[in-house]
Amino acid sequence: MVEIKQARAADRAGWEALWRENIANFGAPDMGDDVINTLWQRIVDPNHPMQAWLAVENGADGVMDDSQTEGYGEGSKESSRIVGLAHIILHPHTFSVRNVAYLEDFWVSDDQRGKGIGRKMIAALVDAAKQQDWGRLYWLTANDNVAAQRLYDRLADRVDAVLYRIDTA
Repeated sequence: MVEIKQARAADRAGWEALWRENIANFGAPDMGDDVINTLWQRIVDPNHPMQAWLAVENGADGVMDDSQTEGYGEGSKESSRIVGLAHIILHPHTFSVRNVAYLEDFWVSDDQRGKGIGRKMIAALVDAAKQQDWGRLYWLTANDNVAAQRLYDRLADRVDAVLYRIDTA
């Protein structure tokens, strides 16, 4: 069984393991600890617009450390692990008084794909959007990320747009 929850300080170790898997996959394995630490501090700061949502598999064969099992009860140490993550950034919108949420990072462990975890994570974000009155949840994906697009095309409306970017650093 998979539970989707917003990250808490106690989730650091499991989140970081999954984040490192994600950045290795997307070509940033040399991301410094200072960047990872700052990202985590933003995530757990209730006054920062960045949030992390986690998919926690209960009853898994994987092992979580004490920092990952808070709130899961006795015996959880051997039966739960973080298998998915979503980073969102809430921000104002010029056409509405409601905030919107940009899904910046979305990752499910390779060994957990095809089990409906991604679909469940998106559904949980949509529920949060409704409960917290966000006007929209939106994201981008690479043109060649066909596997992700198969999921996204079933869950959301595809928007025709062209992204422009100027790197300043």
